[in-house]
Amino acid sequence: MRERHLENSYYAYKRLSSKDFLDDREDAPPDPIEISKDIGNPPWRRSLVHILVATISSLLFGYHLGVVNETLESISRDLGFIGNTLAEGTVKTLDNGLPISQFSCFFVEIVLTIILLPENEGLVVSTCLGGAFVGSLFSGWVADGVGRRRAFQLCALPMIVGASVSATTKNLWGMLLGRLLVGTGMGLGPPVAALYVAEVSPAYVRGTYGSLTQIATCFGLMGSLYIGMPAKTTMGWWRICFWVSAIPAASLAILMEFCAESPYWLLKSGRSAEAEVEFERLLGALHVKSAMADLSKSDGRDEVEKVKFTELLYGRHFKVVFIGSTLFALQQLSGINAVFYFSSTVFKSAGVPSDFANTCVGLCNLFGSVVAMILMDRLGRRVLLMGSFFGMAVSMCIQAVGASSLVSSSQSVYLSVGGILLVVLTFALGAGPVPGLLLSEILPSRIRAKAMAVCMAVHWVVNFFVGLLFLRLLEQIGPLVLYTVFSSFCMLGVIFVKKNVLETKGKSLQEIEIALIPQV
Repeated sequence: MRERHLENSYYAYKRLSSKDFLDDREDAPPDPIEISKDIGNPPWRRSLVHILVATISSLLFGYHLGVVNETLESISRDLGFIGNTLAEGTVKTLDNGLPISQFSCFFVEIVLTIILLPENEGLVVSTCLGGAFVGSLFSGWVADGVGRRRAFQLCALPMIVGASVSATTKNLWGMLLGRLLVGTGMGLGPPVAALYVAEVSPAYVRGTYGSLTQIATCFGLMGSLYIGMPAKTTMGWWRICFWVSAIPAASLAILMEFCAESPYWLLKSGRSAEAEVEFERLLGALHVKSAMADLSKSDGRDEVEKVKFTELLYGRHFKVVFIGSTLFALQQLSGINAVFYFSSTVFKSAGVPSDFANTCVGLCNLFGSVVAMILMDRLGRRVLLMGSFFGMAVSMCIQAVGASSLVSSSQSVYLSVGGILLVVLTFALGAGPVPGLLLSEILPSRIRAKAMAVCMAVHWVVNFFVGLLFLRLLEQIGPLVLYTVFSSFCMLGVIFVKKNVLETKGKSLQEIEIALIPQV
C-alpha cells in the first residue's frame, strides 16, 4: 500500500506544470531522489539477468586463456609442427598458471613465450595474447562508439569466427589466424564487462555483481582444463574443445540483443528518453526519475564535448586516472604472475600431479572469488584491497622463508606449496577482482571507457617488464630476495590504498564522481 501511494504521488508530481510548481512552492512534491530513499533500494533481480549475460564474456576469456593447456601437444602433432619438449613444457606451464585477474598474464606470457619458446608452439599462445592486447587497447573507443551492448556483440563475433577457424584448420597458419581473432575478442570483452556491470547495477549490489565476472573467469579456466583432458588420448578432441567455445560466444551475441543498454551511455549520447526506458527495465518505474536526477548531477554539464586524450593525463581527471593506473601497476608488482609461473616447479618438487595441482589452485581461486563476492558490499572495496595486499605480503614472506637456508628441504616444500595457495587465495579476495571494479566506479562517466583503456595500457607495460625481468632477477638475486621485493610492493599497496582510495560501497556513480572530481 505504501509503495502504491508513493507511486501515485510520483505520477501526480509528473503531471504538474512547471508554472504550478513555481507559483506554489509550499505544495511542491518531494524531490524524486527523496522519494527513492523512502521507497528503498531497487529490486536486484531486475538487473541480475543482464549481468549474467555480460559475464559470458568473462567465461570465454578464462576458457580461451586455458584451452591450449591440455590440447597443445595433440594440436602440434596433428598439424605437423611438434617441437622440442622444452617448448611444449613451457607453454603448458604458462597456461597452468590459472591467472585470477581477468587482465593478468598477457605480457608476462608473451615475453616468456618469446624468450623460451622459439618454436611454433609458442606462436599458438602468443598470437592469442597479442590479439587480446590490441583488442583491449581499443575497447574504450569501441564501447563509446557503438555502445556497451554492441561492443559485447563485436567481442563475440571474432570469438565465433576464430574458434571455427581453429577447429577446422589443417595447418599452423589457420590455427594462428583463429587464435588472433579469438584474442581480439578476449581483449575487448573484460573491459566492456567492467563498464557494463558498473553502469547497470544498483549501487548496493554493484560490488557483488562485479565479482561475478571474476567467478565466471574462474569457471572458464577450470572448464577448459577439464574439457581438454581427453585430448591426450582421443585423436582430434582438440577440435571439439574449440567448437565448444563457439556456443557461449553465440549465446552472448544473441542474448545481448535482449539486454538493456547502459543508461549512462545513452544519456551521454543525447538519448535521454531511451535512458529512462532502460532505467525502468533495470530499476523499476519508481526509481526512474530519481536515477535520472542523480545522473544529471554530474553528466549533464559536459557530455556534449568529446574527450581529448590529454584530459586523461593532466587536469581535473588526472587523480582518478593515476589511482586506477597505480592500482593495476601494484597488482602486477605484487609478483602474482611470477608465483604462477614458478608454481608448477614447486608442485612438481612436492610430488603433486599437475592435474591435482591445477585443481587445488583453481579451487583456491574460486573460493577466494566467492568470498570476495559475499564481502564486497559488506566490508567494502578498501578493506578487501588492504587485507588482500597485506595477506599477499605475508604469503610472499612465507615463500621467501621457504626459499632460504633457514629451513630443511622438507619444510621448504611445505612452506612453498602453502605460500603459493595462500597467495592465490588472498589475491582472489581483493587484489584480483577489486581494481577492475573500482576503476569502473571512480572514473567519471564522460571519460570512463577511454580512461580505462589508458589505465590498462599502464597495466600491460608493468606486466611486460615484470615478465621480461623475472627470470633474470631470479637467477641473479635468488628467490629469497625476489620474494622479499614482491612482499615490499604488497605492503606499498596497503599504504597506497589507505591514503588514496575512496570507499565506493553503496554509493552511486554520481556520488563517487562528485566526491573525487573537486579534489583533482
